[in-house]
Amino acid sequence: MKAKEVHAMDDAGIKVELAKLRNDLFDARSQAVTEKIEDTSRFRKIRKDIARLLTEASTRRAKAGAKA
Repeated sequence: MKAKEVHAMDDAGIKVELAKLRNDLFDARSQAVTEKIEDTSRFRKIRKDIARLLTEASTRRAKAGAKA
């Protein structure tokens, strides 16, 4: 996921995508315990996407708070 894609999302879309990514991370961790995982870089990619979404959500809250 690119930063431009995150900027283009609305607040509800960010929440939905964040929930999906957190679920994917849980599934990947479960898979790593129960069976051999082939793509170990997947963990890092998912965590970075989660961080991008949280950063954008935080920035939007800060801007909304500054306007008020």
